[in-house]
Amino acid sequence: MTVTTPQPRTTIPTQPDTTAWEELTEAVREAGQYTTRAEAERVTRTVLSALGGHVTGEERVALAQALPRQAAQVIASQIPVTRPLTAREFVDSIAIRIEGATPATARWDASSVLSVLADRIGDPLTTRILAQLPAGYALLFGRADLAPTA
Repeated sequence: MTVTTPQPRTTIPTQPDTTAWEELTEAVREAGQYTTRAEAERVTRTVLSALGGHVTGEERVALAQALPRQAAQVIASQIPVTRPLTAREFVDSIAIRIEGATPATARWDASSVLSVLADRIGDPLTTRILAQLPAGYALLFGRADLAPTA
């Protein structure tokens, strides 16, 4: 019988998850011009929870893996919707969740979070997520919403 001595494990230094969450919400704060980080965090959680039920399958897993743990938990904890909301209905659902919000401010909030999200997760995953959503969401992610040419 051969006995081997355990080799020391090498670890790859990773960014603490708290720092990653703070960087995400700080980017949202800057994009949305929110006055406090607390406001940016509230808006980020609200928009991610609204999005969470609309992203399913491999894209949902990939999205959760690309985000800080707190954001991934918000996405993953949502029950998949039975009927996808149009982009307008999605914005309206955010307006209902944020006290004092109007459709215009909710659109601003959604765009602030989703455009930062798109920058963080990259074009390939953003494209895959948009393919799951009804038309009209691209603008919320900071992308042109071009109609296909005939």
